Amino acid sequence: MERRKIEIPEGVKTKVSVGEELDFPFDISPMHEGERIRKGEMYVELGGPKQPGFELVVALKPEEVEDMKVTLIGSDLDELEEGKAHPYAMIYYVAGSQVDPDLEPIIERRNHDFQNFIEGYMHLNQRYDVWVRISKEAVKKGLNSLTQIAKATMMLFKNEMPFIEKIEALYITDGELVEKLLKEYAMPIYDERDARIESLHDEDVEEFYSCTLCQSFAPTNVCIISPDRPSLCGAITWFDGRAAARVDPEGPNRAVPKGEVIDPIGGEYTGVNEFAKDESGGECERIKLHSFFEYPHTSCGCFEVIGFYMPEVDGIGWVHRGYGEPAPNGLTFSTMAGQTGGGKQIVGFLGVGVGYFRSKKFIQADGGWYRVVWMPKELKQRIEKYIPEDIRDKIATEEDAKTIDELKEFLKKVNHPVVTGVVRPVDGAKITEGWVEEKKEAEVEKEEMKVEETKPAAPQVSFTPSGISITPPGTPGIKLVIKNANIYIDKIVLRKKKEEE
Repeated sequence: MERRKIEIPEGVKTKVSVGEELDFPFDISPMHEGERIRKGEMYVELGGPKQPGFELVVALKPEEVEDMKVTLIGSDLDELEEGKAHPYAMIYYVAGSQVDPDLEPIIERRNHDFQNFIEGYMHLNQRYDVWVRISKEAVKKGLNSLTQIAKATMMLFKNEMPFIEKIEALYITDGELVEKLLKEYAMPIYDERDARIESLHDEDVEEFYSCTLCQSFAPTNVCIISPDRPSLCGAITWFDGRAAARVDPEGPNRAVPKGEVIDPIGGEYTGVNEFAKDESGGECERIKLHSFFEYPHTSCGCFEVIGFYMPEVDGIGWVHRGYGEPAPNGLTFSTMAGQTGGGKQIVGFLGVGVGYFRSKKFIQADGGWYRVVWMPKELKQRIEKYIPEDIRDKIATEEDAKTIDELKEFLKKVNHPVVTGVVRPVDGAKITEGWVEEKKEAEVEKEEMKVEETKPAAPQVSFTPSGISITPPGTPGIKLVIKNANIYIDKIVLRKKKEEE
């Protein structure tokens, strides 16, 4: 896709600041990484679950970039309504002799890193999921313009990534323009980046790449990026990791030798295990890149989608960050994110990037798409072409099922593989047995009542020289005789008939 600067529409409110900032009203240091700004401490929220937002880096020719220039379209920080959420876009134009489109996602992902160096400013997520909060305390200390944030961020980019020779920023809080540019400008670039990796697979390369950017929030998380598995945040593919390692070998994206294959279906390698153990401080010793249940990949918190297991149907559901309603298991994305994130291996939950749905090895150890039973309509439509045609209509959305009971009925109606047993496409192994049908409570109660109503009287028992004679009640003409039986009696109590009465 052609890389170009945004044409600023006529009539929109703009503010321009050129040149380096001499002084900032906030501290800039790695010590502020991991700072959380709670709702009560928040001055404003930018992007996030309530408003559109995105961040994007575009590589241009040096003559097209005006170094350290910031253009703000829309209301500035001191004009935004306090306590509310507002639209937010951050676009950076970069140039340099080593800068090309391959480096765009790497530079872009560092926006998360550098902006969290800023005191009183919390940056979460990536791409079209950016979520920013600015604290009341920071505003009190003098932070009154988003141009100050842009200048501090650009300064960090140039200091930490010296191959960036020129950088220019365009920040936008105009909601209509943010939505338009996300759809028409940013998304095509994201899609182009993701499409590059589809023809390359794990077995085609000798090394994978790591990403440890999220360790400020999830200290034990070790993101392993392979051709068949992009980063959890969705921002970095194998090609991106390779480009980043080339320009910054000691940075957060480093080469990870695959080593020997332990499990080709689950995606387990000796080299990956060794790397994960070292980088997680021993917390994580084994990782299977394509398994949901056995040694699953760690989940940081920046993941785009959460997978969740529903034992009631023996199937897996997926929910993306933008879906605000509860999934059939009764939990929202935010609730599951609290259980799933933090850099741990949580069996039954798994964070992934949207790009992983394109993978030929998508959770292949557990049946791949044939184990998937539910996802929101918006997410399903977005990745629909990657779902095998024979299972596509058998995966429910919120329009088909909002509860476990509704989901059960839908899956039975469409005869989903989980009902009869899932056969794993990669090797033809049947990995689940299907459902054991249970009788409905009403039917069980009816049968219990029937048994109670027809409960027979005690059988007549008598002792004969040939054995024990038993005559079942209600069965005239039938007598059971038990021969060669040994009878042991601990005590015999004799009572007169009057005493019994």
